[in-house]
Amino acid sequence: MTPPAVPSHSRFRWLLAATFAFASLAVVAAVIFLRPGPAGAQTETRRVKLPDNRPDAPELTGGVAWLNTSGPVKKSDLKGKVVLLDFWTLCCINCIHIMPDLAKLEKKYPNELVVIGVHSAKFENEKDTKSIRKAVLRYEIAHPVVNDANHAIWDNYDVSSWPTMAVIDAEGKFVGTLSGEGNYDVLDKIVSELIAEAKEKKVLNEKPIRFDLARFRETGDTPLFFPGKVFADEKGGRLFIADSTHHRIVVTDLDGTKKEIIGGGTPGYRDGSFTDVRFDDPQGMALDGETLYVADRKNHSIRALDLKAKTAMTVAGIGKQDGEFASRRLDAFVDAKSMGLNSPWDVLIVGRQMFIAMAGHHQIWVMDLDAKKIKPFAGNGRENIVDGPLYAASFAQPSGLTSDGQFLYVADSEGSAVRKLAINGEGTVSTFVGRPGDRGALFFFGDQDGKLAAAKLQHALAVQSYAGKLLVADTYNSKLKEIDPTAGTCTTILGGEEADSFFSGPVLSEPTGLSIAAGKLYIADTNAHRIRVVDLKTKQISTLALKGVEPPPPQKEWQPVGMKK
Repeated sequence: MTPPAVPSHSRFRWLLAATFAFASLAVVAAVIFLRPGPAGAQTETRRVKLPDNRPDAPELTGGVAWLNTSGPVKKSDLKGKVVLLDFWTLCCINCIHIMPDLAKLEKKYPNELVVIGVHSAKFENEKDTKSIRKAVLRYEIAHPVVNDANHAIWDNYDVSSWPTMAVIDAEGKFVGTLSGEGNYDVLDKIVSELIAEAKEKKVLNEKPIRFDLARFRETGDTPLFFPGKVFADEKGGRLFIADSTHHRIVVTDLDGTKKEIIGGGTPGYRDGSFTDVRFDDPQGMALDGETLYVADRKNHSIRALDLKAKTAMTVAGIGKQDGEFASRRLDAFVDAKSMGLNSPWDVLIVGRQMFIAMAGHHQIWVMDLDAKKIKPFAGNGRENIVDGPLYAASFAQPSGLTSDGQFLYVADSEGSAVRKLAINGEGTVSTFVGRPGDRGALFFFGDQDGKLAAAKLQHALAVQSYAGKLLVADTYNSKLKEIDPTAGTCTTILGGEEADSFFSGPVLSEPTGLSIAAGKLYIADTNAHRIRVVDLKTKQISTLALKGVEPPPPQKEWQPVGMKK
């Protein structure tokens, strides 16, 4: 089945501020009554009224593969359990944002609740079970996931946007659906009431179900684990690697010999020494003298690492997501440490300004490094590909930044686009590759070289300026491409070969980070857990041999580490 006809920004409709919809299953609507709130904000529950007449929930059939379990999960296996079906796709920032909520619910109701992930792909690459399996490991998902590549389960539950939660009671009856992020309190209330109802009816099964989780079998012992970004410091002869799913920063020389490990290898949010500091999925980095700035994505913060004193501190963000739409409309600088952020994915320093790819807000932000103040720089906060004046233009999950000193270039991942805007804050946002202004702009993707107007990328996550051209990590096509603005062309340079196994494989495997030093391009080859090096003269590619870099000790259980008071 083709992706839904409604563009993916429909995931912000929230079903009228998180109202259940039952049209296709003939159940009475208007189940939940909420105080309206901005998209992404936590909503206050006034009342939850569960429907009395509930149809049988559809079976979980039609998937092409199951992950995190030894076999397909049937409704009969879930008898006596409250069930949440999480309809998601691995590219979607909103889907990523609700994963901590799901983990929190699983921890709160370990014996009464079962979460099943239903992966209904947007992009072609996301239909591949191998890609989903790697996402399960990268996002540390601890429940079964079905690859709903043909949208069979999606159709049976009449889903129309990502993410959507479908609720099933302990008797296998369909309760309703809830779309969007920021709905933890609502879901908690629903699950709690369904558990109480099942106890009263004496149908609750509190015997825990143990699933065969991939993380206990497939994490491997590679020095890096899903490295997200890389930053090459030519002057200092250093390479900074965001070892994202090891939750640390690895520092080597340009030949791969270890110089420093920053962070303890477990997710958390804590400032302090390089040993004590904790990150959660660190991504883009930028260097200012001997200070390395890190986009700490899941902590929704920017961290500053003093490379001489070997200490880390938070300079922007409060350690938790800001989902308020009003934040996207700020028109003046505010104190960076008191301002909540939303999934910062990349950072870039030009002069005394640091630009931030604020993926969760679908905007570009800017921080004054001297004043330590921050504000939106470009984008209206609505997910789309729309050109125009800076504050009227739309971005779609910007994830990579580069500059030629005059212009800022953006890898705008959900639109599979590369965008351009002036650093001086004047002029407009324009699009090199992508289809701005089209109703289906978020679904204009593929793998096509040629003239820029016809060229297609697939969820590109990184871009690097070089010799008047742009190098692009065409992530879901597993290719490195080159945009020549003068010639008006987009051309494949490397990649595209099929992977042959989990820890080895093609020339590139979903690359997400690029950086240049000393005539070499360093690539964060994310799904292959390695750094690739391209000689820009010969176009020869090799793998960086890491020396002295070991994986962190294995963790029996995920234990977040909090900020020291």
